[in-house]
Amino acid sequence: MQTPENYVNERLDHLGVVAGVCEEIGLAAYLDRLAGETNRHVSIGTATVAMILNGLGFSNRRLYLVSQFFANKPVEHLLGPGIEAADLNDDCLDRTLDWLYAQDPTQLFAGIATQARKIFGVSARHVHVDTTSFSVSGGYGGDESAESEESVIAITYGYSRDHREDLKQWMLALATTQEGDVPLFVRPLDGNSSDKVTLASAVEALHEQLQAPESEPSFFVADSGIYSEANMRRFNEAKIRWISRVPETSTEAKAVVEMGADKTQWQDSEGGQTHWFTQTMSLPQGQERLSSSCAQSREKHVPRQPSNGRWPKPSSAGNKSSGISPTGILPVKPMRRARWHEN
Repeated sequence: MQTPENYVNERLDHLGVVAGVCEEIGLAAYLDRLAGETNRHVSIGTATVAMILNGLGFSNRRLYLVSQFFANKPVEHLLGPGIEAADLNDDCLDRTLDWLYAQDPTQLFAGIATQARKIFGVSARHVHVDTTSFSVSGGYGGDESAESEESVIAITYGYSRDHREDLKQWMLALATTQEGDVPLFVRPLDGNSSDKVTLASAVEALHEQLQAPESEPSFFVADSGIYSEANMRRFNEAKIRWISRVPETSTEAKAVVEMGADKTQWQDSEGGQTHWFTQTMSLPQGQERLSSSCAQSREKHVPRQPSNGRWPKPSSAGNKSSGISPTGILPVKPMRRARWHEN
């Protein structure tokens, strides 16, 4: 009589791809090298990968239920031989989170991101830096013990990108490469942080992180929140290359825009879709190149439908009062930009 074979049904789904990327960038190995010998059955790096898989597994379970999440997954295939779902208990993951917190997650992320960028050959020639906010519900009262710990962020009221001024929030500074949008830097911030302070600090940290003899100098791109005389002085003294939008309150920017009324100074792109003019100015914080540009409305631009759902009927000359061109497409408003300029 033939002995029946036993089969186990396990779900891999997309987690195989995630685990493969973690292995390719050496995430677990990187953390285990920093942690050193711990004599733990599940290493710091392996437990971190397990939490990443759980977080990207469309599961919103509490920490003590992570082992339940892996109950029907091929754990050894994802995390390595000898690892079982029961090993990923809350005690194992709690200790891992404590270690990650003690090591400064911002520094750990920067190290892993640098390693991944080199492995995949992603250029950091242009780096985009910005902040965003995350609204939260609940009291989140002040904690006096937290005030003495510099790394603890304050969840409080501040400028909300979600337009939820009624909710407290925390913020995040993030920097990504222009090529591939690969994140290079993350830092949690207080809910009322100022962009002029946090963005400048992030750029300086990234500038130091990306400096290498064999690499090209990076340009840091940020919105007008970073622009101030003090920040520009700091960047110029540190030889940091930057590109930003000059705020409309700048007297110098207004003067340059007024000069743009003379169309003889404008230049056209090869395709004729972009027009710009540029002027180099000597300011107290150093030499800057101010330029104003506007994109010509072409068939690539998608018309924006009015709120009432009805398009106005344009005249042959266009309707300047409503901003509608003869083709029914809204022209792009000229933008004022400040660029780093190398003599």
